[in-house]
Amino acid sequence: MTSRRLYHGTGPGPITPDGCAVDYYATLTANGEPEIIHSVIPPGAGVLELGAGTGRITHPLIGLGHPVVAVDESPDMLAHISGAETVCSSIQDLDLGRTFEVVLLMSFVIETADDDLRAAFIRTCRRHVADDGRVILQRKPPEWYDTVEPFERRTDDGRTVRMTGVSRPEPGLLAATMEYTVGDRHWTHFFLSRRLDDDRLERELNRVGLTVYGFLDPDREWVLAVPR
Repeated sequence: MTSRRLYHGTGPGPITPDGCAVDYYATLTANGEPEIIHSVIPPGAGVLELGAGTGRITHPLIGLGHPVVAVDESPDMLAHISGAETVCSSIQDLDLGRTFEVVLLMSFVIETADDDLRAAFIRTCRRHVADDGRVILQRKPPEWYDTVEPFERRTDDGRTVRMTGVSRPEPGLLAATMEYTVGDRHWTHFFLSRRLDDDRLERELNRVGLTVYGFLDPDREWVLAVPR
């Protein structure tokens, strides 16, 4: 399955290989995620952030006392990050030769519809987490795949966010296009994602020596995994 079939994007400014608009991501701020992470990791724990983007989560984690190594395949994304070690690499190819107390794989990256790519992402997590460390994953709640419908909302800061073209090409797969408007700038991001229910997630983690330890929220969107 080619990356073009999985995701693609349009709009002003650089667009990353997975279709994300750098200029749009640079407008985003954290929305409670750093505090969720901080609450379940040791004080001052070192963090490897896979798919760090423009530093929306990186910078608050640094502010909470955590040294961060920020990884992204887009140099345009990484150019927005300061105060952290940055590494320009795809997630699946990363091999730093060292381990971390905490590995983050957020932004629903793990739900790629490419099964081989997802397995490679999980192997990277295991390769870089210390044996007594933890991996924090973010996925959509499994029920979301059955219930989500097209929507439009306007945020408090004036941006418009739409989901359009929702389809379910086969059981467990969801395709849609996100549309973002800020002022006179407009971006689109098409994605194809696979549902990861609890059983499937546990099986895929087990293959590389990880296991689900628990969930960090009532919706089970935030997953805490540890080495077996």
